[in-house]
Amino acid sequence: MLNLKTDEEIGLLKESNMLVSRTLAIVAEHIRPGVTTLYLDKIAESFIRDNGGIPAFKGYGGFPGTLCTSVNDEVVHGIPSDYVLKSGDIVSVDCGVILNGWYGDSAYTFAVGSVGDELRRLLDFTRASLEEGVRAAIAGNRIGDISFAVQSKAESGGYSVVRELVGHGIGRRLHEPPEVPNFGKRGTGPKMEKGLVICIEPMINMGRKETVQMRDGWTIRTLDGKPSAHFEYAIAVNKGKADVLTTFEFIEEVLNKI
Repeated sequence: MLNLKTDEEIGLLKESNMLVSRTLAIVAEHIRPGVTTLYLDKIAESFIRDNGGIPAFKGYGGFPGTLCTSVNDEVVHGIPSDYVLKSGDIVSVDCGVILNGWYGDSAYTFAVGSVGDELRRLLDFTRASLEEGVRAAIAGNRIGDISFAVQSKAESGGYSVVRELVGHGIGRRLHEPPEVPNFGKRGTGPKMEKGLVICIEPMINMGRKETVQMRDGWTIRTLDGKPSAHFEYAIAVNKGKADVLTTFEFIEEVLNKI
């Protein structure tokens, strides 16, 4: 049973997701060689709380951080730590908030310092696969249409799609039905209707698709040690075109100044 949202509820979800978008932009201002991921985490928590929100990830299932910071071959759920970012790294920053009882959730993979062409291409294709997924997220289509669009774009670049982790519905809970895989067949899965709010979040590997969970119980890495990228939007399904509730515009304004 899919939990469809009213226009008013979608408006509240947009406010939560805009706070996430602004938080990621604040984090973007501080991403540079020599900075620890724990430092980024503290900045994000302060900003969220200063703006009336609650960090959604902190304490969720026992997770210790405000952000998931996943570096290089870490796919997702990396725990902020004393790891010092260095030039040539990539870092996925996933952020969630609760504002007025509604959840926001988005992720962006940043290049740290000077990054090689191969990594830059991985980021570009992962981002493009997200945009393809969004284009398929319209009323009357099925979840599998999103999955197929993401997978097709990623694999057209020679990359592989992580299978174990998927996107999800979002609302008054961080994870609601339906699951939104990044691989699949057109015309399969639940039918989407206006008012369905979901997070689409491709996790795309430079090498093989297989992953492994680390002993900390959270961090997911690629099995072959090759880099992985991750981008995420929260979107509301609509007729003709999805409403994207998160934005990367604030992040890109920051990055274009650096």
